[in-house]
Amino acid sequence: MSLIPSFFGNRRTNVFDPFSLDIWDPFQDFPFPTATTTTALSVPRSEFAADTAAFANTHIDWKETPEAHVFKADLPGLKKEEVKVEVEEGRVLQISGERNKEKEAKNDTWHRVERSSGKFLRRFRLPENAKVDQVKANMENGVLTVTVPKEEIKKPDVKAIDISG
Repeated sequence: MSLIPSFFGNRRTNVFDPFSLDIWDPFQDFPFPTATTTTALSVPRSEFAADTAAFANTHIDWKETPEAHVFKADLPGLKKEEVKVEVEEGRVLQISGERNKEKEAKNDTWHRVERSSGKFLRRFRLPENAKVDQVKANMENGVLTVTVPKEEIKKPDVKAIDISG
């Protein structure tokens, strides 16, 4: 659920997380003509558009439990060696990787290519209570789970002062 109403369709934003904006492709739903039509716009979409789609379509859930922040990413077909989980300075969690295109053989005839390929990168600014030195990652059945433990924020000791008079 979005915290800000969206005027751009599926573009999801979160006002509290500056890294949560998905890449917005303004030509995503634009009806590009097929190669058989002859118009000024009969230009195939660039490879950059396919890479952008792979980048933006890596969906990650972030939930907070009393003990930790848990991130789950659906990465079907990827091995754990193809995924990188890093914590940068300033408490920024970065999840990245690359899904390679299937190699084409000379005898193959492709009828449709819908699975995205290319590099992806998602970044999340972790809150103050995150223990960035104890981050754990696990990959099982194409789902990456990153667990960031939380530390208790100590409440300041408050001493009541009697008012005389």
